[in-house]
Amino acid sequence: MSVLLILAIVIVVLLVVMIARRNGAASQQSSLEDARADAQRWYERLGGQLMNLHGDDAAARQALADAGERYNAAGGQLQQAKTVHQFALARESALEGLTYVRAARVAMGLDPGPDLPPLSTAQGVGQLTRERKVTVQGQQYKAGPQPGADTPYYYPGGRVQGRPVPAGWYSTPVWKTALGAGAGVLGGMLIFDALFSPGFGDMGYGDGYQDGFQDAAQDFGGDGGADGMYDASNLDNGGYDGGQDFGGFDGGDFGGGDFGGDF
Repeated sequence: MSVLLILAIVIVVLLVVMIARRNGAASQQSSLEDARADAQRWYERLGGQLMNLHGDDAAARQALADAGERYNAAGGQLQQAKTVHQFALARESALEGLTYVRAARVAMGLDPGPDLPPLSTAQGVGQLTRERKVTVQGQQYKAGPQPGADTPYYYPGGRVQGRPVPAGWYSTPVWKTALGAGAGVLGGMLIFDALFSPGFGDMGYGDGYQDGFQDAAQDFGGDGGADGMYDASNLDNGGYDGGQDFGGFDGGDFGGGDFGGDF
C-alpha cells in the first residue's frame, strides 16, 4: 500500500511539473509574440512616415536622414531578433527614428504629431530650453531647443561616454565625435562641458540644473568644484569611465540619467 501511495505521489508531482513547464513555455511564447508585434508596429509606422515626408531645408533633411538610418537599423534588428529583449531593442530603434521624424516635421513647420512613448535611452537627461553658444579650442558651437540654419542636427537625448546630453538641436553632431577614441573623445567631452556647464557659455539654464550638475559631477569622478564643474583631474586617460551601449547608433541601452527636468 505504501509503495502504491509513493508511486501515486511521484506521478502527481511529475504531472504538476509538466503542466507548469507547458504553461511557462506558452507564457514565454506569448510574450515573444507581443514584443515582436509591438516592434513591428512602430517599425511600420516609421516606414510610412519616411515615405510621406520630404524636407527642403538642411535641418529637415538631416533629421529625415537620421530617421532613415534608424529605420534600417530597426529592420536589421527585427530580422535577427529571437528574444523579447532583442525585439525591445528593435522597438527602441524604431521609436528613435520616429523622434527624428517629429523633429523633421518641426523643422518643416508641420504639426509634430502625437506624442511618442519615451525613449529608454533618454531617460533623465532632459531637453534644452534655451540657446547656448560657446567657443572651444577656437571653434564655435551652438545648441538650442529649435532648429535653425546654424543648428541643423537634432539629438533625441541620451548618454555619451557616460555624460548626459539633453535633447535639442546642435550645430554639429558632436556626440559622434565623442564616441570615438583618444583626442576625439576628449574634444567631444570638452564641447559638452562648455555647452552644459554653468561655468561656461553665455546663457542660463532652467531651474534645478545646478543641483543636477553637482550630482552628475560625483558620477563622473569629480568634486563639482566651486563653479559646479567636475574636477577633470579624476578622469581616466582623458575620458569618461561611463561605459554604455549607445542607442542612437546601435540600438543599445543607456543607463538612467541623473539630470531631472529641462535645461
